[in-house]
Amino acid sequence: MFDDTMHKMVISEDGSYTAYSKEYAEHYHSTRDGALFESLVKHVEPAFALKAQHAEITILDICFGLGFNTLATIYHHKKNRLSSKLNIFSPELDASLVKSLKSFIYPKEFNEFKEILFALVENGLYSDETLHVELFLGDARAYIKSFAPQMFDVVYQDAFSPSANPALWTKEYFGDIKNIIKEDGILTTYSMALPVRIALHENGFLLYLNSGDGFRDATVASLQDIEGFKNVDMAHKIKCNPNVKSPRD
Repeated sequence: MFDDTMHKMVISEDGSYTAYSKEYAEHYHSTRDGALFESLVKHVEPAFALKAQHAEITILDICFGLGFNTLATIYHHKKNRLSSKLNIFSPELDASLVKSLKSFIYPKEFNEFKEILFALVENGLYSDETLHVELFLGDARAYIKSFAPQMFDVVYQDAFSPSANPALWTKEYFGDIKNIIKEDGILTTYSMALPVRIALHENGFLLYLNSGDGFRDATVASLQDIEGFKNVDMAHKIKCNPNVKSPRD
C-alpha cells in the first residue's frame, strides 16, 4: 500500500497524481502546474533542449521522491526516439515512501516503465544497454560528495522548498554541485527565489529564465553561456535588493 501515514495522494491540474508530505507540509509537485507536466517543462524538456544530441547523458535527480523526474526523463527519451545512453543517479531520504511506490497511481505515460520503477524500489538499481538508474537511500549532501568532479551533464534541483528543506539550497550545497557538474552542464529548478539564485550566482552559475505556456516561470543555470533561454541580470537584481543574501549552512 502507498504510505499514507506521512503522505496523502492528491490529483493535480493535469490529471496526474502527486502527494502531500505531512513531514514537510508541502506537495511534491505544483498542483496547479500538474505533476507530470511540471516534471517535463521545468526539468526534462529544458535539459534535453540543450543535451539531446549527446551520445551519453548523465543526470543527477535531486531528489527521487515519487520518481516523476526520472520516469519523465525515460518517457521523453523514448517518445522522441533519442539514441543517447542515459545514466540517472538519484538520492532519496524517505525509504518508507520508496517502498510504497508500487501502489502509487502514476500517469498512463509511465505504464511501460513500471518494471524500471519496481527494480528501483526493490534493489535501488536498474540497468540495460541504454539506461542505467541508481537510487540511493540516504542523505543527499553526503551522496553528492561521493561523485567524481565534472561527472554530470544535468542536475534536476527539485528538493522541497528552501523554507522546508534549507540544507539543499545553500551556497555551500551549490558549491558541491558545481564540483560535480561538467563545465557545459546545466541545472534546472522550479525555484525563482532570489536567495537561491544568489547562491547559484556566487558559485559562478549564469542564470536563465525558463518560461512557457501553461506553467509558472522556472530557472535554468549553467556555468557557460547557453542559447534558447533569457538571461537573468543578476548584477542588477542584487543591486536592487542589497539586503537579500544567499542561504548558508
